[in-house]
Amino acid sequence: MSYVSVRDLDLKGKRVFIRVDFNVPLEKNTQGHLEITSDKRIKASLPTIRYALEHGAGVILASHLGRPKGKPNPEMSLKPAAKRLQELLGHSVKMAPDCVGPEVEAMTPSPGEILLLENLRFHPEEEKNDPGFSKKLAGLCDIYVNDAFGSAHRAHASTEGMIPFVPQAAAGLLMEQELKYLGMAIRNPARPCVAILGGAKVSDKIQVIENLGKIVDNLLIGGAMAYTFLQAQGEPIGNSLVESDKIELAKRLLVHLGAKLLLPIDHIVVSEIQPGAPHETVTKIPAGKIGVDIGPKTVECYARVISGAKTIIWNGPMGIFEKPPFDKGTVAVAKAVAASAATSIVGGGDSEKAVKVAGVIDKITHVSTGGGASLEFLAGIQLPGVLALTRSR
Repeated sequence: MSYVSVRDLDLKGKRVFIRVDFNVPLEKNTQGHLEITSDKRIKASLPTIRYALEHGAGVILASHLGRPKGKPNPEMSLKPAAKRLQELLGHSVKMAPDCVGPEVEAMTPSPGEILLLENLRFHPEEEKNDPGFSKKLAGLCDIYVNDAFGSAHRAHASTEGMIPFVPQAAAGLLMEQELKYLGMAIRNPARPCVAILGGAKVSDKIQVIENLGKIVDNLLIGGAMAYTFLQAQGEPIGNSLVESDKIELAKRLLVHLGAKLLLPIDHIVVSEIQPGAPHETVTKIPAGKIGVDIGPKTVECYARVISGAKTIIWNGPMGIFEKPPFDKGTVAVAKAVAASAATSIVGGGDSEKAVKVAGVIDKITHVSTGGGASLEFLAGIQLPGVLALTRSR
């Protein structure tokens, strides 16, 4: 995969358009004002923004936020993001009233200035990847930089459409990190390479299982998806969540993957799913019981495999980890990954929450900023935003 890095370009005196991911969660405070409840995505963009400023660029930032359905919605304005970015950078950030149009064009930043465009999705043309809208965005800049890996799986105007209309296009520092670690994991991993997949549904991760099955030495399965595989083996699963329409697929995957695929050998079960519900550990799930976590023998088995790995890829929890005490299996796996000497790559979303809950996020080599994007990448799907960068060379 060959693409230009922002570090390869001369930014001095140039207007640099950086596609960032400021799709941050917002909540109203007691005064009724919208506040950001997690600024991790803004913080993740700081290295590229600082790099552009330090190298003499005028910086234009663009992002979406939420799903405003193609029209302005004040509750999805990026104004809170502009305020937080200014606080984090200690640098003035101008907020544009829109993302295109004469008023925005008149605000184009000089070297050392930052302009944050208003929510791209206030225009339906963004998600439609409209060429006319793409040209308007491209007309704002001399250089395009994509630093929003979390949006790279979307073929939108700001992630793909505008690239053919800009003089130069490059990957930002965050995008580089994502492509470095995820690319290494699926193209040239140090071995043994172990993948850990959890979550509720096999259907959500069919392509990931199939693709990683060709790459890894061991594939450890947890979460509710394990019960579909267990039922495919003829094992009792009680009232555990199962995808009946995926049993035949699971049977094919079991044959295809053979001994490299490992399933839970014991389970934490309950009669009803409630926080703190009475639970027990079983090797066979009785009728009427529901599996909610992997058991201690499975944790021990998985930890042993993890300890011998040189590359670890993890996406998805081992149980209903948001309802303690059914987070024990997930936390134990997180700690095993952290204790390993392997290069560890954790997908976004619930997997990131799991390593945070376990208190080991600082011991993970790379935590992806893109949940959906990282899943598609691991599934071997070419991401439009990344592919557009490689074509722009």
